Amino acid sequence: MTKVAAFEPDPDSPVYVYAQVAEHVAARIAAGELPPGARLPNERDMAAEYGVSVATVRRAVAELRDRGVVQTVPVKGTFVTKR
Repeated sequence: MTKVAAFEPDPDSPVYVYAQVAEHVAARIAAGELPPGARLPNERDMAAEYGVSVATVRRAVAELRDRGVVQTVPVKGTFVTKR
């Protein structure tokens, strides 16, 4: 398992911050930091961890769901899917 570098948003990037967060989470999943079945932190905790708003985290998680990388189970949370 390789360690992914800490998240630093790039305000000069043409890529939206939510997409940068989604890419960072996807990299953590690919590196094995978040294995299949792992539960992601809740939106508020992720927002604090990444230094972004809850809305940004919500959009990043929606992006990951659209890619099939995570799935959200109502009331239980969001989990890394098995590949």
